[in-house]
Order: sequence, then C-alpha cells, then structure tokens
Amino acid sequence: MSKLGVVEDTLLASASRSANMDRIIRAFLERRPDGVIVQLGCGLETTYHRCDNGKTHWYAVDLPHVIEYRRDFLPEPERELYISGDAFAKDWIKKVRNDVLDAPILVTAGGLFHYFEEHKVIALLRMIGQFGNMEVVFDTVNKRGMTMMKKKYMKQVGHADAQMFFYVDSAEELAAKIGGNGKVITEEPYYRYIPKNSLKLSTKVSMAVSDQFKMVKMICLKT
Repeated sequence: MSKLGVVEDTLLASASRSANMDRIIRAFLERRPDGVIVQLGCGLETTYHRCDNGKTHWYAVDLPHVIEYRRDFLPEPERELYISGDAFAKDWIKKVRNDVLDAPILVTAGGLFHYFEEHKVIALLRMIGQFGNMEVVFDTVNKRGMTMMKKKYMKQVGHADAQMFFYVDSAEELAAKIGGNGKVITEEPYYRYIPKNSLKLSTKVSMAVSDQFKMVKMICLKT
C-alpha cells in the first residue's frame, strides 16, 4: 500500500488505460496517417503530446467547466481543438465532420462509459455510426469485473459512492445491439501488452486473473 492508500494494481489500472489507448492510437495513425483523433471525456489527458504524428488533427471533448480547467493547465496545441459540450450529444461530431469531411476518425472514450447506462452508450455508438468511416475504442469491464471495480478500485481511488452501470460481457453481442454496419475490430484483455517484469507477484497474479476471465478489456469497434 502506498502513502496515498492506493495499492499498486489500482494505480496500474489507470496507467494501463493510457498505455493501451496510446498503443491503439499509434497503430491507427500508422494505418491511416490521414486519420483524425477525437477524445471523448478528455479531462486532463495528454495523449496528443505523446502520440501526435506531426500532421494529425485532434479534438478533445468534455463538459464546459472541464474544458475551461483544461485550458488553464494545457493550452490548446497547434492541431488540437478543444470542444465544450456533452459527449453524448451530436454537436461535437457535426463540428468534426464539418471540418474533416470524409477523413477516417478514431474516437476514444477512456474511463467514460462505466458511468452511463447501456441504452445511452448504445445510442451514442449508433449516432457515431451515422457519420461514416469511424472507429471507436474504449475500456470496459464484464459483469464480474464490474463487481470487482465497485468493491475495490473505486473505493481505493476515493469514489466508493460512484454509480456505475455499463459493462460488456461480449463485444460481438454489443455490436449486434448497436446494429447497422457495426463490427468488432478487437476485444483484448486489458493487461496483455503491459510490461510486468518489475511488478510485485500479487500484482502480476491480479493482472493474470483479470485477463484470464476478461474482467477488464479494450474494445475497438468499426461503426
């Protein structure tokens, strides 16, 4: 346990989300150097500074007070536009599509969907699918992972009272619920690509169990 009262595997869960997103974004930009990145619920993420390829257009979307706070600490870079608004409303996607027209877009939603009910997440994914040539990547948990997240992770990071709803047992089943032309690109165990050599044995075991039962995972969909 650290001085902050947070155990190693809890801290690692947050770091792993960023590492996974970075890996997927870089792979997307290698495939599609003309691609565009949209971060939903961006908070104070610094993904642009880690993954920018020198020519990509980036968009960071969050609620107005969050964007205002972000600007104080992270002034807008040359090719990243901050958009104030609701990630589940259509305004941001209309703005992006108006700017880039037919460009391939990767939408990221890190640490976002857990807090919303399934019908709202599905409605968002359907809406994104209406605008064509879009991929969406997000982290999620299955039902067992949701139970563990509520009992352990949220308590350790000081949000034990947070309401959590959305989980995915099967990405294929989620794609079927979304309908349309949506399909699963990848459904990966969360810790598959995370280096483990320097970690404590208990943390390694926790990660192995999580991956074995797909308790936490990264999902990428073509919408």
